[in-house]
Amino acid sequence: MKKLIIIPAYNEESNIKDVVNYIIRTVPDYDYIIINDGSTDKTEEICKNEGFNYISLPVNLGIGGAVQTGYRYALENQYDIAVQIDGDGQHDCRDLDRLLDKLKKNRYNMVIGSRFISREGFQSSFTRRLGISYFSSLIKAITKVRITDPTSGLRMCDKRVIEVFAKEYPTDYPEPESIVTIIRKGFSVGEVEANMKERQGGVSSINAMKAVYYMIKVTLAILISYAANKNIIGGLQANDA
Repeated sequence: MKKLIIIPAYNEESNIKDVVNYIIRTVPDYDYIIINDGSTDKTEEICKNEGFNYISLPVNLGIGGAVQTGYRYALENQYDIAVQIDGDGQHDCRDLDRLLDKLKKNRYNMVIGSRFISREGFQSSFTRRLGISYFSSLIKAITKVRITDPTSGLRMCDKRVIEVFAKEYPTDYPEPESIVTIIRKGFSVGEVEANMKERQGGVSSINAMKAVYYMIKVTLAILISYAANKNIIGGLQANDA
C-alpha cells in the first residue's frame, strides 16, 4: 500500500524542517510531498538545502490550491492513501496509524483526526471552538452526519477520494466544504481522536476579520453546493418519471 503525506506550506520557515524530520523519524513507511504555496520567506530555500521532496507553486494559490496540488500528485503517482497534515507542526504523525486503522476497519473513504473526541491536547481558542461547533451543526443539518471537528486539517483519504479531490477541491478555507462534497457524492466519512498541538512557530493566516469572512463564505459555499446537488437529483428523478 502506497501512502503519501501532503504538507501544504506557506511561509513555514520556522516549522518545516522539524515537521519533515519528525515524519521521517516517526512514520518512515509514508512518503511525503511539501507543497510550497508561493512562500515569500525561506521555506523553499530550506526544502532545497535539506533535500526534501517538494513542489513550489509559482504564486500563492491558498490552502485549497496547495492541497489539491498534493492530491493531483498522489493521483498521478498512484498512491492508495493520502493524508494531509499542516506545515505548522500542530499534527502528531503518531496518530496516522490510528487514522489508517479506522479507515480500513470501518471501510471509510475519509477519516478526520478530531481533537474533540478524547479532548486531549490543544483545544484551540474559545472563538474558534464556537466556529467549529457552528460548522459541525451546519454539516449535521445538511448531511445527517455528525463531524465533531470539521475544520481539522488532519484527514486521511482512500484512492477514490484522492481521485475526487484531484479534480474538485474548494479554494478558500476548504475543510468543512470538502466534507460536504464527499458525503453528497455518497462516500463515507468518519473520525478518530487525535492529539493536536499549538502552532510551533509563525503566524496563523486567519485573523478576526478573516474569521468573519470565513464563516460567511464557507456557509454560502456549502448551502449553494447542497442546493445545486438537490436540483440535479430532482431533475434526474423528474426525467426518470
